[in-house]
Amino acid sequence: MAKILLVEDDPTVAQAVVDALEFERHLVECFFDGSEGYERLTAFQYDLAVLDWGLPGKLGVDICRDYRARGGKTPILMLTGKGEIESKLEGFDSGADDYLAKPFNLRELLARVKALLRRPEGVQSDVIHVRGYELNTKLGKVMVHGREVALLAKEMALLEFLMRHQDRIFNVDDLLDRVWQSDSESSEDAVRQCVTRLRKKIDVEGQPSLITTVKGMGYKIDSKG
Repeated sequence: MAKILLVEDDPTVAQAVVDALEFERHLVECFFDGSEGYERLTAFQYDLAVLDWGLPGKLGVDICRDYRARGGKTPILMLTGKGEIESKLEGFDSGADDYLAKPFNLRELLARVKALLRRPEGVQSDVIHVRGYELNTKLGKVMVHGREVALLAKEMALLEFLMRHQDRIFNVDDLLDRVWQSDSESSEDAVRQCVTRLRKKIDVEGQPSLITTVKGMGYKIDSKG
């Protein structure tokens, strides 16, 4: 799962992209105005931004250029009807990581997204293992010592995030920022309740919980138990 910002002013295109990304189990936040998209990109943390070039309020290429000027590091995929080499070069010069001309095939879009999401921390496998636990992101399955456990979507997203970042501590605000919608009204209690439900479903009796609470700091998964 990745948290993705989509800024696209064509409702039909936007809905198709959102549906495709959500089918791949990504958390997608969609906006239609460039100025609002820029505010979101600079205010919240995303794993990837997908920007249309010709946006109202603020052009996608200007969002990208201004964001990079501020030191922003999030990978950016630019969508545009401009296919000329000069436009592509302008897009790359603004700081875009990749460029996809319209009309595009959704399978190609997903391939570009997958490639960009691999860049920051190396190739991400569809299957994650830790201490007898296996999470298959492609199939949406969790196995606990060979036994399948059914999880709700948010529980799955939280578990995947912690398993992908083993041995790192995340406080409640970190988890709200990375696993919940940025404009969600979810609170610290929502995170704690999700952790509690998750533990009840995946913990093995007589063994330490997979998810460790680090007092005063947050939560983590210890790869060595």
